[in-house]
Amino acid sequence: MGKSTLFNRLTQSRRSIVGDEPGITRDRIYGEYDWDGRRFRLVDTGGIVPDDPELIPTEIYNQARVALEEAAALVLVVDVRTELASPDYDLVKLLLRGTKPVFLAVNKVEGEAMSLAAENFRRLGLREVYPISAEHGLGIGDLLDAIAEAIPLQKDAQEPEAEPVPETDDERAEEDEISEGGPVEPGVEDETHRKVHRTHGEFEQHETSVAIIGRPNVGKSTLLNALTGTARAIVSPIAGTTRDAVDEVVEFEGNQLRFVDTAGIRRKGKTHLMAEKLSVVMARRHLEAADVALLMIDATEGVTASDATIGGYAHESGRSVIIVVNKWDAVTTGRKDGKPPADREIFERQLRAVLKYLSYAPVIFLSALERTGLGKVMREVKELAAERRKRVTTGQMNRFLERVDFQRAPVPMSKRVRIFYMTQAAVAPPTFVLFTDRDVKLHFAFERFLENQIRDAFGFKGTPIWFKVKARNEKKEE
Repeated sequence: MGKSTLFNRLTQSRRSIVGDEPGITRDRIYGEYDWDGRRFRLVDTGGIVPDDPELIPTEIYNQARVALEEAAALVLVVDVRTELASPDYDLVKLLLRGTKPVFLAVNKVEGEAMSLAAENFRRLGLREVYPISAEHGLGIGDLLDAIAEAIPLQKDAQEPEAEPVPETDDERAEEDEISEGGPVEPGVEDETHRKVHRTHGEFEQHETSVAIIGRPNVGKSTLLNALTGTARAIVSPIAGTTRDAVDEVVEFEGNQLRFVDTAGIRRKGKTHLMAEKLSVVMARRHLEAADVALLMIDATEGVTASDATIGGYAHESGRSVIIVVNKWDAVTTGRKDGKPPADREIFERQLRAVLKYLSYAPVIFLSALERTGLGKVMREVKELAAERRKRVTTGQMNRFLERVDFQRAPVPMSKRVRIFYMTQAAVAPPTFVLFTDRDVKLHFAFERFLENQIRDAFGFKGTPIWFKVKARNEKKEE
């Protein structure tokens, strides 16, 4: 019908997945738009079929009902190219039961012939009919004017005071290039250098974004609902139920945590519908926009190659990672196959063997369905969000280098480099620039050795550490 296209146009985003296949949208998708000096909250819902007995349509209807109860005005979107049918009349009856204003947006109206066809939809019994084209932006202004007029302005509601912005967008830009003015003397705090090279991650963030990622049907939506204490996402045993990313904000110990439930990521050969392909792309996009990733593993199936691939996406994008082993009760206290309960240490050892590159990530065993272990997830997210934004001063790094015995690094002599000094260039993830005697890629063993030494000295729990190598210009120092 074009509901998601209209949603994306008004919110100036690509939040909702758009395609030719019917029934793409399933969960409630929230966004905001400005009109006539006011800000409105918009909700995109799935197609409503009130009496459909199937599981997914029923759950879509339940999600839409929540949106209907929350809304101050309702917009019914229809396709001008389709004929009116019995479900259309049933839906209008449902919407008119309440006292909220209902607007009919006849979509895909492009040209005079289509405008005349739009008049046929008055048979639905709605007075407010607006021919629009969500794709081309035609007629939308009249619809928004009518909505703004129907929703009274809350005069008593005070606008929240705008918080001061510490820096401009340009000043927030991450600076990868570090001056080569020479090392700072040990014990001297390089305050000027710190101020020049602050990155976006160092500013106080009012919200931490947490992406819940994993294979289809590992319990991502169940975990979101458990963490938020809501039925925010549709949960079903059907793999691939979630398509659009669904998010909800939770306050925990003074911190705003935005949990984002993403679609299950599967191999390209396993995705057939365009909606499934787009949902995987959107899941990757939301992962890359997050601060922390919860990598969910199904305890009943163990760690798979797909889990390793998905974990690799989070690692390579620089997200902090928490490995969440879900359905742990199904292999311990609730085990029904006659086998002995699973051993946590053995399971974690096997997990670490497959996910070697995530050795820095903490592991949490829980049951999203039984809502056990959720407090630990909240605490770990809060801690990791702080760790990824930690900054080490250049003076601290100089003292650190003096203590490290690089002769112990298991690296061939031909691959060794001499580090004159190093400094932290960025946070989120922590990125260090090494000024060396030659511009070469660090040997993986040397990089791992240096990373372990930094973690022992400064922490950086749960976050990858990145290195950049610069050869010191000898001519400048002479």
